[in-house]
Order: sequence, then C-alpha cells, then structure tokens
Amino acid sequence: MEIEIVEIENSKIAVVSNETNIATVRDATDLLGNADYQGADRIIVKEKNLDPQFFNLETGIAGEMLQKFSNYHKKLAIVGEFEKYNSNALNAFIVECNRGNSVFFVSDFEAAKKILK
Repeated sequence: MEIEIVEIENSKIAVVSNETNIATVRDATDLLGNADYQGADRIIVKEKNLDPQFFNLETGIAGEMLQKFSNYHKKLAIVGEFEKYNSNALNAFIVECNRGNSVFFVSDFEAAKKILK
C-alpha cells in the first residue's frame, strides 16, 4: 500500500496513492499501520481508492473500516463526488460524519488538507 506523506503546519498527512485499492477491513488496517509507521495521524483517501461496496451501507464495510480509524485515533478525509450515490442512508451518514471530528467526506484535495490540519 503506497502512501505519500505531506506535512502541513507540523501535521503529517498520509495521502493514499491512486493505484491503491481499499476493499477490506484488513486493507484499512494495513493503511493505518503504514501511516502510523511513517508518523502520520491524518489520512486522505480518494473515493476511487475505496471498493464500491464501501458506499453501500448495507454491507457494513464502511462502518467496520471507519471504526478502525476511530479506534486508532486517526483522522480521515475521503475525497470524491458523493452526490452520484442515490442513497438517503449514505447521504445522512456523510452528513453525520462531517459533523464529527474524525471522518470527513469532502469534494477536493484542498478541502481535505484544510479540514485535517
């Protein structure tokens, strides 16, 4: 799993490479370990890095993965265009996440960096 470390105002942010696919809870755990090893406590993932099943809340994958980020005290920004998912449950989930302070769904990389700094 390839990541690039970006430093913003003394914070290390792990940015997941375009080629990385996060499909399982194990993949998420590997990402967390890799980021932690490199000293990052914040992570940026692109929508395309996540398996499409992540966005189907009925699978439970999103909940399991995001619980790992919470357990490891890592902030996460997911960058993408989420309007295309015609799911009221997903939309409500995104709104709730964005109200919190550990997982954020944002539209672009600059917004991700800003919210994670």
